[in-house]
Amino acid sequence: MKRTLFMDFRCGVWAALALGVILGGQVGPAPALAAQAVILSTTTSTQDSGLLDVLVPIFEKKTGYTVKTISVGTGQALALAARGEADVCLVHAPDAEKKYVAGGLLLNRRLVMHNDFLIVGPKEDPANIRGQRRATDALKRIAELKATFVSRGDDSGTHQLEKKLWKEAGVEPAGSWYLQAGQGMGATLGIASEKRAYTVTDRGTYLAFRKRVQLDPLVEKDPILLNIYSVLEANASKFPRVNASGGKAFADFMVSKEAQEVIRTFGVDKFGEPLFVPDAGKREDALGE
Repeated sequence: MKRTLFMDFRCGVWAALALGVILGGQVGPAPALAAQAVILSTTTSTQDSGLLDVLVPIFEKKTGYTVKTISVGTGQALALAARGEADVCLVHAPDAEKKYVAGGLLLNRRLVMHNDFLIVGPKEDPANIRGQRRATDALKRIAELKATFVSRGDDSGTHQLEKKLWKEAGVEPAGSWYLQAGQGMGATLGIASEKRAYTVTDRGTYLAFRKRVQLDPLVEKDPILLNIYSVLEANASKFPRVNASGGKAFADFMVSKEAQEVIRTFGVDKFGEPLFVPDAGKREDALGE
């Protein structure tokens, strides 16, 4: 049988219990740990921005649960939860999320926060896209001039947005100018900086990495660049091994007043502006107005 991340983690916990029995007969608090562990699958942007470093400890202290975070592209994060290999997911690809909910694999999609995407690039801006109002026009110009562009190339929410932009621009990106990193947002920004290239990034990760890379924000504020994050729970009726109570507790926490207040101010002290806007209880079609 093929092993999975979920199986490796859960089996690792029970292996520790068995070892405790062999060595000493009494295991102490380990059974509670096995019951309380929550597996969170999430996008690299929530990890790279530092937001989870603040929120997860608050959740753990408040509830007694422990959190195992798996930080991958949104496509992978959704797939993990949809296979019952994660208890809850925090992601940013609304179209894909809604398909999983419609298929009954994920439940209770709730808005958590938003920021926006940017097209960033070298200060010299060889494609002359700085200040373009439409992201698709900027990508057309990059393609026409074959200016180097670095794609996440990992089916993340950012990559899905990028593919949508190319499609609406009527461009099929290919050739030596179009590079696919296959890595998270922070690593992709590093590659783009090294190559003096353009890329699409969420604002939160860009602000977190701004001092480490030589990239300027060149195109922003186009409505198509809105970046919405939601929390979804795995369907325990399909996957009995899912920690349904733990997953729901984390999802409830993310939309709680306490977590939303942390989100509202996160980044202000370090970057002079918040990295995200809290959205619990809002209508999706009203975001960005």
